[in-house]
Amino acid sequence: MPSASFRHALIALAALCLAACVSRADDSARAGFTLFSPEGAAGILFSDTDHKVVAIAARDLAADIGRISGREPAFAALPPSFDFQPSAPGFSPAAVLIGTLGRSPLIDALVSSGKLAAADIAPLRGQWETFLITVVDDPFPGSSIARALVIAGSDRRGTAFGVYELSQMIGVSPWHWWADVAPSPKTEYTLPAGARVFGPPSVKYRGIFINDEDWGLQPWAANTFEPEHGGIGPKTYARVFELLLRLKANTLWPAMHKCSPAFNSNPASAALADDYAIVMGTSHAEPMLRNNVTEWTAPAADYNYTANRDGVLRYWDERVATNARYENIYTLGMRGIHDSGMVGPKTDAERIAALEQIFADQRALLARHIPDTAVERIPQMFCAYKEVLGLYRQGLRVPDDVTILFPDDNFGYIRNLPPPAAAGGGQVASDKLQVTRADSAAPSAETPHSAFRTPRSSHPGGFGIYYHISYLGRPLAYLWLCTTPPALIWEEMNKAHAHGADRIWIVNVGDIKPAEACTEFFLQMAWDIRRWRRENLDRFWPEWAAREFGAEAAPDIARVMEMYYQFNYERKPEHLQWWLPREKPRPSDLAPTGLERRRAAALTMQELLAGLRHRIPAHKQDAFYQLVDYPVQGSILANNRYLAGEEAALKGLGGDDATLQKLGYLGDVLNVQLARLTRRYNTQIAGGKWNRLMQLEPADGDWKSMRIAPWRVPAFQTPLPPRPADPVAVPRLSGAAPGAASRWVPVNGLGRAGTVHVIEPVTAAAIPSDRAATDAPALLYELPADLETRAAGKPLFLRIHILPTHAIDGGGQLRLALSIDGAPPQLLTLDIDDGGPAWAQGVLANRRTISVPLPATARTVRLHGIDASVVVDQITIEH
Repeated sequence: MPSASFRHALIALAALCLAACVSRADDSARAGFTLFSPEGAAGILFSDTDHKVVAIAARDLAADIGRISGREPAFAALPPSFDFQPSAPGFSPAAVLIGTLGRSPLIDALVSSGKLAAADIAPLRGQWETFLITVVDDPFPGSSIARALVIAGSDRRGTAFGVYELSQMIGVSPWHWWADVAPSPKTEYTLPAGARVFGPPSVKYRGIFINDEDWGLQPWAANTFEPEHGGIGPKTYARVFELLLRLKANTLWPAMHKCSPAFNSNPASAALADDYAIVMGTSHAEPMLRNNVTEWTAPAADYNYTANRDGVLRYWDERVATNARYENIYTLGMRGIHDSGMVGPKTDAERIAALEQIFADQRALLARHIPDTAVERIPQMFCAYKEVLGLYRQGLRVPDDVTILFPDDNFGYIRNLPPPAAAGGGQVASDKLQVTRADSAAPSAETPHSAFRTPRSSHPGGFGIYYHISYLGRPLAYLWLCTTPPALIWEEMNKAHAHGADRIWIVNVGDIKPAEACTEFFLQMAWDIRRWRRENLDRFWPEWAAREFGAEAAPDIARVMEMYYQFNYERKPEHLQWWLPREKPRPSDLAPTGLERRRAAALTMQELLAGLRHRIPAHKQDAFYQLVDYPVQGSILANNRYLAGEEAALKGLGGDDATLQKLGYLGDVLNVQLARLTRRYNTQIAGGKWNRLMQLEPADGDWKSMRIAPWRVPAFQTPLPPRPADPVAVPRLSGAAPGAASRWVPVNGLGRAGTVHVIEPVTAAAIPSDRAATDAPALLYELPADLETRAAGKPLFLRIHILPTHAIDGGGQLRLALSIDGAPPQLLTLDIDDGGPAWAQGVLANRRTISVPLPATARTVRLHGIDASVVVDQITIEH
């Protein structure tokens, strides 16, 4: 029989739930499950033998129901010996039953009795992170529970995801704590009837990398949230882990700069991660769970595998020994201390040989400390970042079972994708399973399951992606505001998944804030790659805005967010100088219409914000400032500040000192306004909860070689480069002709005009240039009839503007073909110049340009898609 204290807990649970549950027993209510009503809330039951994360999630659910309804339900953990017979005391008429299949006596009892039908449970058995939400009548015959809402998981994370899914269903944002998104009160919530199966995920390991935390998360933790641990520690990580579970993520690369306490310097951190069922990994520069910038205490020169193999091996061995009992992904390979090249080998051939020996030695450590699991089954990854990607392309052999992560170029464009044999692999589970989104009332019978694949290549370890939405590095960092458009994330990550990179996805989120929305979008794709498609991308912002702020203001919030990302895609606020560090200042390359377009867009966003502020409910104001108002205002002020400074400098060079002084003063005023807004974020929003987190770029004088200079009127020097002129014409896109096996399709939310064109399918093979006319898809443009008049006797050039993507095969060129007035297509190539000056300017402007002489008599142009790598922004005609 249950203990006295346990009986008391159940009696309290029954008292809270009895009236509500009995009063809802009419036929209409029995079609669904009333979680809470004015009379009370259903109690929450789980097994005390289940995983710790289940108890954590259950307690969070109780708190979430309290946030929504004002009445927090009781919950209880049942011992395994609990008697489910009619004599068992304390059960209430309705309850939420939470548990993991095979681990929870509650769930297993429902399965053995047939209350959970075999057909309901079949999608869970043997699956990864899958869960079921369903309603069961009379779950324990003879007991006082008449109806139960059952959340059953295939494993510990599956169960937790199911609980947090229910929290989202009732209206609690995943960002309720991290962005202070207060839920709107509800008096009642009834879950629709019907079984819902969620998962398995599209990507097996999905998570974030906290990085470059010097300017935000670490000062905030050290001074505001967690001073007792000197900065980011268990208290902060507990909040991070909760956030990951609410976003259905499962992996974390922890903060690793020298300013932060190393994650494993406090043994409580790894144990806490295990309690939350979070898989711990480390970045590309931190092999074997080691934080080199603080944990390697010998001279940096000794971190040399060639000269000090035994010392380095001991260092790795210590960490594997202490953390082997937890769930980890072990980073293999070796680079230098803090994102530098490997010390020791002098040539690429020597580096390759050293890395292959390092792989073998690291795997031997794993085999020694995790003897119950074959080394081939221990999660391991190799990230081909920076110089290591070149070694991989030269033939570095990575063990077959190790997942290979390909990086983007730090600006959102993926540098390499798996070889063709890895794409289109068979799924690990039945295609007949149903994946239901959190906002769906019932599953769609037509939605095929989208699980991570087993690649059909000779590399069973699979592939993954390391992606950035925040970056400290060259040519210019972006650490302040998050301005990577969700449409770009979709274009690149959808392409990656289609090519077989679906084992690990990690996104560098900097300080987490203010990258909330983009982080969530990335992880939504990782959970269900089919949730966001080209056809429904324009629904992301309206759905996000409605969830966070309510339906009434959602359309205008969505519009301002769409404008914000398009505005800043042309030039990030951290890149509003057109010269690189150590270069002489030079004016922007904005033509007159481009300048006017930016001014007009800034004004429109300001007007939208002004109209929105008074429409946001009081309990949503803090969240609105963090998620919308501050980033939009900040980017507008940064833009206007730069444009005022540029015009002031140009007027000064022309001898107009009065205008120089006037505009220079305006720039100073805008700079002060930026500082004031940032101070408000830190000291007033949410009662000062985020003090020291938001830092206006440049926040300090560190890393000057890769960051924008502090604000001042630029000191341009003569002679100035010629000011760009407006285009002679922007041809009209009149149509698109499909190719033999591919076609051009539009993607909204990207490019100067808000729409780009990509080749579909993204796995389409390259078209031989001599077959472009017959096999390649084509975009059709009509040129102005008065082009000769507009040319005014000057030479014309067709400028083909494309996004600065990389070749899918990792090659050095992007290719398409051009036909003018029906002539045979001519092959056009653009050298990517990865890491070089042309690439640098391309990623700062988010465009590359191919120029072709254009006869003034031309009337039509066809752009033929040769490589699926190419994304066309627009074409212009210029002198």
